[in-house]
Order: sequence, then structure tokens, then C-alpha cells
Amino acid sequence: MIKAVPPAPKRPPAKFDSPEQEVFLGLWRTYDRLKALEDELFARVDLTAQQYNVLRLLGNVFPAALPTLELAGRLVSRAPDITRMLDKLEQRGFIRRERPPEDRRVVHVVLTDAGAALIESLSEPLRKCHEKQLGHLSRADLKSLSTLLRSARSVHEVEQSVWR
Repeated sequence: MIKAVPPAPKRPPAKFDSPEQEVFLGLWRTYDRLKALEDELFARVDLTAQQYNVLRLLGNVFPAALPTLELAGRLVSRAPDITRMLDKLEQRGFIRRERPPEDRRVVHVVLTDAGAALIESLSEPLRKCHEKQLGHLSRADLKSLSTLLRSARSVHEVEQSVWR
């Protein structure tokens, strides 16, 4: 006769050093769970979320260009090695870089037609991914959460940040 394995005992609730720590760790865990769904989507086209973010930002100004430093400043998360990321996107034909003749120190980044097509092909799958991530929340909850997140980060953003 086979004996059933007893269920694992319930863990006691986590203890935190402060309400701030509890919220921070809650944000971190939430990010990890939501990011896993996004990573799965982007892996299908051999992109990282950060690379997609670059393409998305360039798509917002397409067919115009953005200077590299401005592009880096608009990213959702810091990219300490944006040059390497742009190298990879350029090698795949999704962007191109141009130096204006009047100032060769500046590098402008332009989305290519192939990059625009990739963004377009990801539009609906990404919408479904976001729905899977947060679609269980009401519109009012989403608005409240967005407001709280903006409030939490605003004092840590530079004055000209688009994320303020």
C-alpha cells in the first residue's frame, strides 16, 4: 500500500525590517514574476527587453533619429553599455547609426524598416503579454498603481526625466 505524502506545512508570514523593505521586496518579486512572461516573448525573436525598449523608443520617433545619449536617458532601466547593445541591434539590421557632418561627436540612432517591421510583429503578442501580466486588475487599480509607482520613484528621477 502506497502512503500519501503529507502536505508541506504552511510557512509563517515573512518578517520584514520595515514597511519600506516589505514594499521594496514586494516590488522586486512582482518585477521578477512579470518579467518572466516578457522574457519568454522576447526570447522567441532573440531580443532582450532592453533591446526591445530601444527599438520601441526609436519607433516612437520613426523615421526621425535620436541622439545616443537622449535615447539612453529615455530607457526604462539604465543601460551602462548602450554602445554594445546598439552594436548588436545594428548587426541584425534593426537600427543604423549616423554622425551628422556638423558635429561628428554626436551619434544619431535611426530605426530601420526591418526594425519597424519587428516592432509591428511584436505589437499584438506584447499587448497579450501585458494583458496576461496585469489584465486581472481593474482599470481603477491600474491607475492607482501607476500613480503610486510614479510617486515612489519621482524623488529619485532627474528633473528632466520622462519618467517623472
